[in-house]
Amino acid sequence: MQKIGILGGGQLGRMLLQAAANYPVETFVLENDEQCPSAHLCHHFTKGDIKDFETVYNFGKGLDAITIEIESVNVEALEKLEAEGVNVFPKPSALRIIKNKIEQKKFYQHHQIPTSEFVITENKEELNALVSFLPAAHKVGMGGYDGRGVELLKTAADLERGFDAPAVLEKLVPIQKEIAMIVAVGQDGETTMYPPAEMVFDPLLNLLDYQVSPSELPEKTFWKLEAIAMAVVRNLESPGLFAVELFVDKNGDVLVNETAPRVHNSGHHSIEGNYSSQFDMLWRIMLGYPLGCTDAIMPSVILNIVGEEGYSGPAYYEGLEDVLKMENAFVHIYGKSHTKPGRKMGHVTVIGKDRSELTYKANRIKHLLKVKTK
Repeated sequence: MQKIGILGGGQLGRMLLQAAANYPVETFVLENDEQCPSAHLCHHFTKGDIKDFETVYNFGKGLDAITIEIESVNVEALEKLEAEGVNVFPKPSALRIIKNKIEQKKFYQHHQIPTSEFVITENKEELNALVSFLPAAHKVGMGGYDGRGVELLKTAADLERGFDAPAVLEKLVPIQKEIAMIVAVGQDGETTMYPPAEMVFDPLLNLLDYQVSPSELPEKTFWKLEAIAMAVVRNLESPGLFAVELFVDKNGDVLVNETAPRVHNSGHHSIEGNYSSQFDMLWRIMLGYPLGCTDAIMPSVILNIVGEEGYSGPAYYEGLEDVLKMENAFVHIYGKSHTKPGRKMGHVTVIGKDRSELTYKANRIKHLLKVKTK
């Protein structure tokens, strides 16, 4: 039985462990919080810092393979483990490129992968000199996630919200659709791709509001998305699971926004909506099994459950029973005991053949299900 470790114990690790129950694998989790969503689902839990070299190295040296559920991990430790024969998914070389937003943009440019125009800023002073480049998104090079570390700067007055640290200033493009393509790469280099998922964002939280899959796209646009997502993954030269987020602009051109080298929020619908979920697929890759079938069973919509404004403390799910009465609605609570405004607390997937009914149900759930405190 293979021993496989996960760096990070949040909801992605939790759903990965739920899928692991189907396979002959012994699971290990490293996370600072022993009450984290993954802690009680793994065979072995280690409390420790995923950013610390010695901690990650000691955690991983007795394992057959190791993966991540967040990019902010100690890459040097993973490089040493890889050199000593531990399989790392994704390869540390791919992780190095992706975890730094600056290196990621340079990577797209170097490989002639279409992406929005950008300028690298080292500090606030350099940013303030770029008023003529606005409107743009300012993304901090290291450490941003889930809408944190990104500021939309539209006018000179917005510049004060920019980062006084190495960052990327990306030209805003007129977006028609935002699409996520999830690509699986086996240890033998075999690839498969999930149908495109269309993301609808909450403009206030800069977080995914809901998402529909498969997205309805002109065939020509679909081929562009597929080719560009594949170019990103091929040039990363690593087995694993990759979520490539792309923009379709008003002219129908496709640009890469960002890539995540792991299971991703944009693939949660695949648990009920596709024959092999993204979590099942990653186990197949890590264990050296054949890749699963990515076809959609039925169209699906996912809706994030986030903490309500004005509520911090022990979580209470208002309207949960009403949602569970809905046909083909699947609730996933992440096991976080405390809520705070904007915190991801779970998601709901709804599957069905009628797309208009799916979006109607998504909006209904949004108004029904609230995470508050008692």
